[in-house]
Amino acid sequence: MNKMNNIEVIINNKRYNLRGYESEEYLQKIASYINNKHAELKKKDFYKMLDSDMKGILMEINIADDYFKVRNQLKEIETENETKSNEIYNLKHELVALHTKHDLKEKEIETLKQELNEAQKKIIRLETELMDKNRS
Repeated sequence: MNKMNNIEVIINNKRYNLRGYESEEYLQKIASYINNKHAELKKKDFYKMLDSDMKGILMEINIADDYFKVRNQLKEIETENETKSNEIYNLKHELVALHTKHDLKEKEIETLKQELNEAQKKIIRLETELMDKNRS
């Protein structure tokens, strides 16, 4: 089982103790993300005029917005990945079919070469017989 980590972080200029099974680096990354969101919102003029409840709600909305955007991007990537996987699957099957067709054509060429060779031998034999009949 993972060990429980306790870490002190500063979020929006206040100290908080976070506790979780995630690594300290991960918990610091979460605190940093939230601090960046606070800094982003503080740059907006209207944000300064909001009461603390509205600031909290706006922060939650912004974080939820980020979450849903990333989730939609993930779905798009998964869909694209599935499409590409299907394309690869189809291309592999097409490649196997083409290899099979190629092998059959090579066998057909080999058979035709043998038939040509036999026909050439027959022509030589018939020409020899014809020359022998013409000499007699």
